[in-house]
Amino acid sequence: MAKSRTILGAIVGAAVGIVAGVLTAPKSGKEVREDLKDKAGDLKTKAKSTRDGLVEKAKTAVDELGKSRK
Repeated sequence: MAKSRTILGAIVGAAVGIVAGVLTAPKSGKEVREDLKDKAGDLKTKAKSTRDGLVEKAKTAVDELGKSRK
């Protein structure tokens, strides 16, 4: 549980940092929106990958626990 909270915190922190960086950059509104869209897509991909990894680890842990109980 603590690991998942740490990972979630890192993802949220990265998102906040990206948004702050993009919004303070000297670019036009259109460029900023495009950058935000690109960064959001990247973050979404990373979040899905992290989630998939956590799900796989949880499944493995459950399987191992089930085997050890037999």
